[in-house]
Amino acid sequence: MAALVTALGGDAAAVARLDAMFDHDNTGLDYSHAEDIAGLIGQYIHGNEPSHHSAYAYVFAGAPWRTQARLKQIMDTQYHPGPAGLAGNDDVGQMSAWLMFTAMGFYPVTPGSGQYVIGRPFVERAVLNLPNGNRFTISTEGLSDQNLYVQSVSLNGRPLGRTWIGHDEIQAGGELHFVMGTEPNLMWGTTAAERPYAMSGYGG
Repeated sequence: MAALVTALGGDAAAVARLDAMFDHDNTGLDYSHAEDIAGLIGQYIHGNEPSHHSAYAYVFAGAPWRTQARLKQIMDTQYHPGPAGLAGNDDVGQMSAWLMFTAMGFYPVTPGSGQYVIGRPFVERAVLNLPNGNRFTISTEGLSDQNLYVQSVSLNGRPLGRTWIGHDEIQAGGELHFVMGTEPNLMWGTTAAERPYAMSGYGG
């Protein structure tokens, strides 16, 4: 992901390309002949699983607040409590898995890394009762439709400046706490050192 950001021209250019994808005007385009084209937001296709990391890609370009806004957009338009409440088909549970991870505030963009990229929570509180007997809690402060941006994150009472949490940290038990607000925090999680794992490494 870091090398892709570099190839696109750097952080600002990568964010602009992502925005162009989500904001693309599909008026007049007909995808009815194409399989698995559902849940469109611009050229983003939530109904097909290979797209599911895309909203989290902003984090790798140092703009986690853009991820937070896109996640709200996806949640509001692609899920509802009705018979057609999932975009596309669930495909062995992936649509539901994206929903559950994202609702808790993180997502396994690169599963083999042992890291979950932090997005934003959509539930006030969630508790994971882990197989090892530990308990991991996600809690929020100030969560509302208006307060869609992460102001700060703490892990077990200590400020968390990075935009990922490790699988080992979850397994150890504890609490991940989010403070939410109406305006984006443009300072949190923006430096290369605070970004999630990328095989290419940051800095080119």
